[in-house]
Amino acid sequence: MAGKKILLIIGGGIAAFKSLDLIRRLRERGHQVTPVLTKAAIEFVTPLSVSALAGEKVYQDLFDLNDEAEMGHIELSRAADLVVVAPATADLMAKVAHGHANDLASTLLLATDKRVLVAPSMNVRMWEHAATQRNLATLEKDGILTCGPNEGDMACGEFGFGRMAEPMEIVAAIEAALNDGPLKGRHILVTSGPTHEPIDPVRYIANRSSGTQGTAIARALLGLGARVTFVTGPADVVAPMGVDLVKVQTAEQMLDAVQAAQDVDVGIFAAAVADWRIANASDQKIKKDGKGFPVLEFSENPDILATVCASKTRPALVVGFAAETQNVVENATAKRKRKGCDWIVANDVSPSTGIMGGSENDVVLITAEGSEDWPRMGKDQVAQRLAEKIAVALG
Repeated sequence: MAGKKILLIIGGGIAAFKSLDLIRRLRERGHQVTPVLTKAAIEFVTPLSVSALAGEKVYQDLFDLNDEAEMGHIELSRAADLVVVAPATADLMAKVAHGHANDLASTLLLATDKRVLVAPSMNVRMWEHAATQRNLATLEKDGILTCGPNEGDMACGEFGFGRMAEPMEIVAAIEAALNDGPLKGRHILVTSGPTHEPIDPVRYIANRSSGTQGTAIARALLGLGARVTFVTGPADVVAPMGVDLVKVQTAEQMLDAVQAAQDVDVGIFAAAVADWRIANASDQKIKKDGKGFPVLEFSENPDILATVCASKTRPALVVGFAAETQNVVENATAKRKRKGCDWIVANDVSPSTGIMGGSENDVVLITAEGSEDWPRMGKDQVAQRLAEKIAVALG
């Protein structure tokens, strides 16, 4: 999906700084971004920085004589494929909900005949306030799309819901709203994150997977128009907006969730599933008693990738992942044949690489035709490249 016109309205909140990265991410994907700044937004980001990143003029004033000579606010609101408000402050949301049009941003939102997506950003108490929730309900009833907010620490020192969604989450929501990519009509299953295998109610066996790569893949697939079922273990990152989310803890739960997914065209198994579980897990916390170490009995977990590949409802394309610390290509090639999948995305997760839990990846794609080395790049770029390759493979 490329060449879409996005009208980006930047509201006046501390999260406005994220709008700069959002512009860059959208332009990376070939979209044209026309920025609009509210008066409050100029207190957080400068028109010069926004214009430089967008490569376009920044619009600010409803009563600019040059822009309004031909009813510029009407033209702006109609020329876009999608109108995005990020950050959408409580004030902007209230204006839109009640039809106010006393500045350029609110006038554009009232005059547009295109879909609107808002990314709320405000203090947790403002978000939870009854007035804001009423306004949100009104916006959703009017067909306005939302992305976020997320939960977390805030600039004001409080914690809770109100943080603006991350730029890549907003990009995925934008492309899902436009939803005319090459994967439109395809159902893709993605597993992600680690699994936690309990030892007792407070301890478990896990691994260092953050879920970043699987989450990025799900976002990229959404951006190309796919319907995504996202089965995730307890990951460090927030699941992307717009997926059919299934949260699990253990390998057995993940297998159940995978087998419950119906009519899947592609399966992507990026989760770092524990190889073993504790067969004699305790239902009470194990305490030190001075009599020596507890005896843990291990049992092998189900092989999710091999099970799917051998099933009668096997997806047309199955992609596995191989996290290796030595002989990466050789081990991954053997794994592809052993499991019966079509592709394997292999990477070296030795501690020196910084890949597991990091923001970059260095992968080799293994197929029946051989191996394809990809340069080291951000996990978002790996995800985009993989998603586009899947789209080509499905035709």
